[in-house]
Amino acid sequence: MNGKNLVVADNTVVRIEYSLTLQDGEVIDSSAEDGPLEFLQGAQEIIPGLEAALYGMSVGERKEVVVTPDLAYGEYDPDDYQVLPLDAFEEGVELEPGMEIEFVDEESGEPITGYISEIQPNAVVIDFNHWLAGETLHFDVKVVGIRPALPDEVAHGHAHSGDHHH
Repeated sequence: MNGKNLVVADNTVVRIEYSLTLQDGEVIDSSAEDGPLEFLQGAQEIIPGLEAALYGMSVGERKEVVVTPDLAYGEYDPDDYQVLPLDAFEEGVELEPGMEIEFVDEESGEPITGYISEIQPNAVVIDFNHWLAGETLHFDVKVVGIRPALPDEVAHGHAHSGDHHH
């Protein structure tokens, strides 16, 4: 099985080479750095708009995909921030704007990610919007591998082969 006749479908493990640019043409992410991205199609491992566009593609096929915010990281919510006193952070932690911080949601116990948007003299403003919220994403995608997922990959909802950097 070399997957020559396979197309991207649910429960296939897909490898893509891609570059991601914003509306203004700035390249913000690319597989050139880390090698192809591998994921289980249909498991919501990647943003919905990109996942939807890959269905039916075959190895070697290339596509440009434009993903609007509602199918990427959501619209930007200007109220989705929190101001924390500086002493809520451990001493000696280097805080810088744009830094990612993990919190635990008190009600649900779920981990949530925030980004430092501003550092004031005695407080830190944490923005819980994803840093790509509100952005329209432009992907240049090439499918470089497709294989049937293994049963335990399907059970766990992700591919087991490479490291995920998302």
